[in-house]
Formats: sequence, C-alpha cells, structure tokens
Amino acid sequence: MTTTDVTQGAFADRAPAIKRNAVTLRVLGTSVTLLEQIRQQARQDLGINIEFKVLDGVAAQRVGVMSPDSFDVYDQWFHNIDFVWPARAIQPIDIRRLRCWDEINSLPKTGRLLPATNMGLGGTPAQRLFVQPDGSLGARPAEQISMLPVTHNADSFGYRLDMLPAGMEREQESWAWLLDERWRGRVGLQNDSAIGAIDAALAVQAAGLAEFGDIGNLTVEEIDVLIDILIKRKRQGHFRAFWGNYGEAAEQMARGAVGIESLWSPSFVELRKAGIRVKSAAPKEGYRAWYGGMAISTHARGRVLDAAYDYMNWWMSGWAGAVIARQGYYVSNPERARLYLSDAEWAYWYQGEPAPMELPGPEGAPMIPQGEVRDGGSYENRMSRVAVWNSVMDEHNYLVRRWNDFMSA
Repeated sequence: MTTTDVTQGAFADRAPAIKRNAVTLRVLGTSVTLLEQIRQQARQDLGINIEFKVLDGVAAQRVGVMSPDSFDVYDQWFHNIDFVWPARAIQPIDIRRLRCWDEINSLPKTGRLLPATNMGLGGTPAQRLFVQPDGSLGARPAEQISMLPVTHNADSFGYRLDMLPAGMEREQESWAWLLDERWRGRVGLQNDSAIGAIDAALAVQAAGLAEFGDIGNLTVEEIDVLIDILIKRKRQGHFRAFWGNYGEAAEQMARGAVGIESLWSPSFVELRKAGIRVKSAAPKEGYRAWYGGMAISTHARGRVLDAAYDYMNWWMSGWAGAVIARQGYYVSNPERARLYLSDAEWAYWYQGEPAPMELPGPEGAPMIPQGEVRDGGSYENRMSRVAVWNSVMDEHNYLVRRWNDFMSA
C-alpha cells in the first residue's frame, strides 16, 4: 500500500461528505510548516479547498491578533498563544475530536520528554496548553486545549565549515561563538525580538559578559544590559546581517555575507541543496527550543469548524509528520510519522544513528549522504537538552522597544 493509499484510507469516511458540501479552509502561518506539498496532499485526501496565507512570524502574529476573521486555522508557535488567547482570537479545542490525542507524547503535556530530563527555562508549551475552568491557560489537564501540539525542534546556530576560524574546530561549540571576536563582521541574528533576543542572551551569558536569572523572562534591568552590549558590538561592526525568515538566512550565508548565525532547519536544507557545508551546533549550554501547533479562529463555525478538525486530524495521521521529519523537525506523535518513513530515515532523524544509505530531503531529492550522523544526535538527546523555550517575556513591550534600538543602531 502506498503512502497516499494509507492516508486516504484513514479519511475515506469523511471525504465524500465534505466534497458534496465543499468548504474553503484558510490556514495562517509561516513557511516553516505551510509547505505546498502538504497543502496539495491534504486537499487531495480531505476533499476540501485549502488556502495557505504564508507570512513571517511577526506578521502572522499581528494578523492572528487583529484579524481572526481572515483565517480559520492558526498554524504558529506556542509562545504566540500569549497574544492570541487574551485577544479572544482563537477558540478552545475539544480534545475528544482529536483522534490521536492519546498518542501525543509527554513533552507538550508536561514540559518534559522523559521524567528525569530538564524542563528548560522560559515558557514551556504545557504552561499554556490546557483551558482551565476560569478560562485561563495552564498545565492542569482538561478536555479543552488552546492549541494542538504538532511540530517542534531544538534550535541553535549554524556555521559554514569553510569559514570556521583556525583552531575553533578543536573547541566545544558554545553560544558564545556568536560574540567571538574571530567571527567579527560575519555574524547574523534573527530579527524577531522574541527569538533573536533569547539567542543573543544565551550568547552574552555564555561569553561571560552578563548573568541572567531567567533568559526566557528577562527583567527591565537585564534587557538594558543585554541591549547595551549588543549595540556596542554592532557599532564595532560585529554583526553583518539580520533575517526575518529562513530563506533570507540561507541566502545571506550562501553568498558568504555571514559565516555564523542563528539558523533554522529549513535553512540547512536550502544550503545543502546549494552544495554548502554547514554544521548545526550542539551548544554545551543547551538548545533554544520551540513548539508549534494549530489553533482555531474564534470565527470558525459549522462546516468550516468541522473542516478545521479534519485538517488537524489529517496532520496527525503521519504523512505530514514524515515530510516535516525530512526537514529536520519533529512531531508530537512520532510513531505515526514513522509509518511513512523508511527504517533508514527513522534511524537518522529520530534515533541519531548514521545514515545507512543516502537519504532524501523534504522534496524527495537526495540530501543526507550515507554515514552522516545528525548534529546533536537522537530525538531524546536533543529535546532533553533544552536550555530555554521561545517565550513572551513579562516585559515584552519594553524588550521590543529596546530591540528596535539595537536594530536601528
């Protein structure tokens, strides 16, 4: 049975009815997960019209808060729940309508993949997952959730091996490398204050330039210390570029404008296709992790609401999870994705073993050479070394103002 056959079989009982009463499902999100091949497969399997509205993270967040009538499904990061939930832009999700809810592992539900592992600083998905009786969000289990946990990863930075300064190949990778003088003039950062500031704070602390109580929730005083250090370095010519999406990050590294920068998995895919050797760091201080998922607009009703649940259930059925795995991301119920991955792919992407053969990328073209081991190792190893989660800090508005000072310096 082919991949498509298995997926269609899982939804055969719903598709005909939907086709007779066609609806259009509008999905708002970023290029991280809104891939054209996923849209086409979901449209084919579910028999519904699907429109993707692809924006960068900040723009998607703004639309999510201000225009909930312009989308039906909000495909974004969990820390953005701190904006859209108070704005009443999204509605509670009934877990009884989620077919694979019980298969979702413990990471988004408790904050830990394994009981003994570190939870990490900042805002874990569990803290904003369940809808409490008073309408607030928390970690206490309930029958309604704010967002369906789906994609996630442990991020760090990447660097071009052909631009690595002499001697650094013998050093243990550290967030401090982003501020190392040997990289001056060749450093890039993510321009979103909610993410870029955390990467920068990890670098500042690792370099011994400042100490922070909670990198995921800086105080006003700590924000000032961080931004003052960054502005000084920027005026000295340390930073070369800033990026808003993974395509920009890949482009500036591909043309040699930067040699080291905050980098996401899709950027590595693009750089590999360009034949550029880039390594994803496994910093000794740990990773900055993120969790993504899907929420439903407060305006979704009737057949559109049914279609939203169908779409989310389709995502959790495995096919999309396999595509995402080949992009370097994980899904919350990995055993479903395993059904659509070869044994060799599963060994490489999830188990951290050497690729037993050449492996394809998300578009099917060869990408992973035989014998390569994924940077950082297995799923359990990578997601058990989370230093901090993407977060919306208590002083977010102040951070945005000071981050803008840094951007314009």
